[in-house]
Amino acid sequence: MAQTGDGGVRLCPVDGQGRPAGPVVAERSLADAVRARPEAGRWVWRSTAQTYGQLLAAGVRVERCYDVEAAETLLIGHEQGQSGQPRSLAAAWARLHGLPVPADPPARAAGGQPSLFEPGPVPLPPGTDELEALLQVYAAQQSRTEATAYPGRMRLLTAAESAGTLVAAEMGRAGVPWRADVHRALLTELLGERYPGGQETRRLAELAEEVSQAFGVRVRPDLPADIVRAFAREGIALSSTRAWELRGIDHPAVPALLEYKKLYRLHTAHGWAWLQSWVRDGRFRPEYQPAGTVTGRWTTNGGGALQIPKVVRRAVVADPGWCLVVADADQMEPRVLAAISRDPGLMDVAGSGRDLYGDLAERVFGGDRDRAKLAVLGAVYGQTSGDGLKHMADLRRRFPRAIACVDDAARAGEEGRLVRTWLGRTCPPSAAGHDEEAGLPQETEPASWGSSASARARGRFTRNFVVQGSAADWALLVLAAVRQAIAGLRAELVFFQHDEVIVHCPREEAADVVEAVRAAGDRAGRLAFGETPVRFPFTTAVVECYAEAKA
Repeated sequence: MAQTGDGGVRLCPVDGQGRPAGPVVAERSLADAVRARPEAGRWVWRSTAQTYGQLLAAGVRVERCYDVEAAETLLIGHEQGQSGQPRSLAAAWARLHGLPVPADPPARAAGGQPSLFEPGPVPLPPGTDELEALLQVYAAQQSRTEATAYPGRMRLLTAAESAGTLVAAEMGRAGVPWRADVHRALLTELLGERYPGGQETRRLAELAEEVSQAFGVRVRPDLPADIVRAFAREGIALSSTRAWELRGIDHPAVPALLEYKKLYRLHTAHGWAWLQSWVRDGRFRPEYQPAGTVTGRWTTNGGGALQIPKVVRRAVVADPGWCLVVADADQMEPRVLAAISRDPGLMDVAGSGRDLYGDLAERVFGGDRDRAKLAVLGAVYGQTSGDGLKHMADLRRRFPRAIACVDDAARAGEEGRLVRTWLGRTCPPSAAGHDEEAGLPQETEPASWGSSASARARGRFTRNFVVQGSAADWALLVLAAVRQAIAGLRAELVFFQHDEVIVHCPREEAADVVEAVRAAGDRAGRLAFGETPVRFPFTTAVVECYAEAKA
């Protein structure tokens, strides 16, 4: 399907290899084209973000799609280890024909809101027929997928990524139910009233005064440099003003300073200005960015949807007669590690559907659940000091294949080799920028690898990548399964982050939604990892307010 620029579309059916399987036809609008073909199995288009919003605005929903740009991102990363390269239809077409590859439009600034002047799709060269280019690129992508080491897995990953783009668009349109009056009340309760014409609130001003009195001089607690200098004058050296470092200091300014930092963050990140910018008509509508990080985890383009503080969750309230089904995946990382490593012992622990850390504690750590959790997460994240070494030895003895799986990924990362998730998402060669929540790693020269600190840092990242990335791939399949299961209900997916899903539904549909989520976890596990003993249970809560699920 290709849009013509005047509101119309041109389209034709394709076969399993992406080749035309019928004549090209024209429709006067995108919505008309979809409505006239309810039997269509999957719509192929250049970008869900540039297409699906128009359909949703017209009240049209599609069951499946193939997002060419999402597929191009996965294939370029898999083939060449070049994540972050241009992904547009124009870029894919240029690569196919050996032409200069046009850059993608610049990303909107963090926190930026959509504007009337958002850049459109990257244009194809003059005289290039868009539908023909789409057909060529789609057919080439099918061939490239079949050429991968595990084409079945790559096909599944591409389908899941495309399904995720549909979910993201639908969630953005539905929005998270949000009570602005409750939000304003909690801001006043915690921050005090706002001073006219100023950014400071009464409670922040009081805390700032307490901090200054503790130091005996005027100090601005919103300026880290001011705080560092104030402590230095009293003989206390700080490397940062992070809360964990401040808590280790015995000084009368610390309690007020910690409280100020917490409330200042609330004021700047989710205060009155945020409420005015992001909540409209009783809904918070963030713009989700599927696969916004190299592991496949989602981000948002402003709004901070994936970092909603616990206190602010009091404002997330279901509509009258409706409820929120909040579902958290239980111990997702170790279950994924069991599935991808095929470690018999860990699969057995992960196969009961009970508390994995509790079971592991009974078998290995003398019943100490906290120690078991720290040991497993230390293995995934590469803890190599303190008790981490002993924990790793205990796990390596009991679950050798699981630990070898993450050890091998770390070694490959240190050596500059490509590292992939179970389904084929690829972490590119890199030795810097390893905070995956900040986005894609930055490219560096192989000469900087070897035994350098940057190589070791990349090894720690790739150790985690094989687990977190495979978990992100599984979560996409969960979203797709839940979306499919609730399609005939009034229920709507409204929120997703990492291992948590929220569905907003009428009270009478809650039991069906809970069952849909439960079944989706197991179905996604079988689809992603095959038939293994590993179970992927969810803890679900049916509540009126999001905060109630986190009590």
